[in-house]
Amino acid sequence: MQELDNWPADERRRISGVFTDIDDTLTTEGAITLDALEGLAELKAAGFKVVAITGRPVGWSEPFAASWPVDAIVAENGAVALLPEPQSAAPRPLSKIYQQDAATRAANVSRMRAVLARIERELPGIHRATDSPGRETDIAIDHSEFAQLSEAQIAVVVALMKSEGMHATVSSIHINGWYGGHNKLEGARWIVRELWQRDLDAEMARWVYVGDSTNDQLMFKAFANSVGVANIARFVPQLAHLPRYVTRGERGAGFAEVAKILLTPADTHFV
Repeated sequence: MQELDNWPADERRRISGVFTDIDDTLTTEGAITLDALEGLAELKAAGFKVVAITGRPVGWSEPFAASWPVDAIVAENGAVALLPEPQSAAPRPLSKIYQQDAATRAANVSRMRAVLARIERELPGIHRATDSPGRETDIAIDHSEFAQLSEAQIAVVVALMKSEGMHATVSSIHINGWYGGHNKLEGARWIVRELWQRDLDAEMARWVYVGDSTNDQLMFKAFANSVGVANIARFVPQLAHLPRYVTRGERGAGFAEVAKILLTPADTHFV
């Protein structure tokens, strides 16, 4: 990982869109910081496309999609998106779209509930995330938000989910499991097609991804312009794919650094 001010000016100049994680990337202690929120607003005002992609549930994401200056929030690791009415004042009306059809979602919910019940029955002290009632397409186990699980416990949960045929990933706070081919990268591709009728893979050089944990590494691998906020240091030993750049600041302060360098004229040295 290189320091953010090593990001070449000619590469920054091409960026027109920002994908970002939410927890511990935009947020600090569970809430978005003023500098991160201002960064989002300034990026939007400057004409950047801005999309948040999170493992958080769609129900949890709704108030933020309605009030934050973003084009969309893609929730539940790429399964569902909230689209705010672009010309409305906050809180903005939202529409909701899914990658899976209703019948598939209903069948998967039944299977996921059974897996969640098995986890809580067979693994003492391990419980569903408190935001679980807002989830529609995945399940989540708390490992660092209100509970603290060891690396060994996290590994056991991941292994159990995978033994049930689920995809499983670990964020900075939760272990998420789901059925289906979606993930953060597929969610990014999907939302670019849905909102702008374009092919993300054909224009990767025009986008940057900002994240902080192991469930961002697929994005770090795919995006040449990828940035980790400084608190990614916690997960570096577990990452097969690192971001190309890293900020000085942690969490929301780190995202604000990314916004600042994107908004700084490309021929100006970033300090």
